[in-house]
Amino acid sequence: MAKNRTAPEEYSRPLRRLLVWLAVLVLLAFFLLWRIDSPRVERFRAALIDAVVPNLDWAMAPVTAVAGMIDDFQSYTRIYEQNQELKRELQQMKAWKEAALQLEQKNARLLDLNKVRLDPKLTHVTGVVMADSGSPFRQSVLLNVGERDGIRDGWATMDGIGLVGRISGVGPRTSRVILVTDSNSRIPVTIQPSGQKALLSGDNSPLPPLEFVEDTDEVRPGDRVVTSGDGAVFPAGLLVGQVALGTDKRLRVVLAADYQRLEFLRVLRSHELEPITDPGSLVAPPATLPLPDTSTGAAEAAAAAPPTATEGGDVEAAGSGAAESPEPEAGDG
Repeated sequence: MAKNRTAPEEYSRPLRRLLVWLAVLVLLAFFLLWRIDSPRVERFRAALIDAVVPNLDWAMAPVTAVAGMIDDFQSYTRIYEQNQELKRELQQMKAWKEAALQLEQKNARLLDLNKVRLDPKLTHVTGVVMADSGSPFRQSVLLNVGERDGIRDGWATMDGIGLVGRISGVGPRTSRVILVTDSNSRIPVTIQPSGQKALLSGDNSPLPPLEFVEDTDEVRPGDRVVTSGDGAVFPAGLLVGQVALGTDKRLRVVLAADYQRLEFLRVLRSHELEPITDPGSLVAPPATLPLPDTSTGAAEAAAAAPPTATEGGDVEAAGSGAAESPEPEAGDG
């Protein structure tokens, strides 16, 4: 015999319907209660609100907490954005600080260039170092001044203190400077106060040696080295550096120019160099007239030479040197 089983839906459906109708009736009652315009109903509404609303704080606590969390998150987002903006501004300030320091250093170097005392006859052109050779076997830099600025080969270049090199190669807008330390550099110098003449020869080292010193006993470490002006290569009196004794016991020069930070160079308009058009004339001996031969053989050859006729038709004996005998006087027998 089968047992009768009651399905749960048979109880849940009527219960849901009953609850829905009760909720509709309660809401309709609240609607009518709030729509009735009567003093008694108004007092009832006020009493109901005073009795119910304060007791709902526990129900509003989660909502209040969620609203606070949302406000805190929005505040955190604003703080994060402000922090990122401050970081960007700090990076910009660091870049501006670095640019200001570089400008300050450039300004100091330009002021040093202006403080260098030179011969009033010498004018100059200031150029910016664009690049260097980057090779230990060739010491040179490139300037942003050239033929359009009147630059010529052989002119001296200086930084804020001392001699740097000479112009060797000029283009329309750029020029190359061979440094004093280059192995192809040879500069005649004078050592002060002794006045000794020497030749400063570059050897691709920071301390170029002094060669062909007249008297090394008169030279002391710390003596001042300036250009001598010999050969019209450089103007005289340009500061080169100070004498020092190298590790190889040779006299060397501690250069006054700061080769580690070459940014601005002053090109001296010293003189116009005459171009060499005939290199052979530099080594050929000067032409001289031949000297007369006074030997005995030459005299005998001159005496044996035939006589030559003069303009008047007289015959003149070459090289005889003997005077003709005088004619007999009139009246002689």
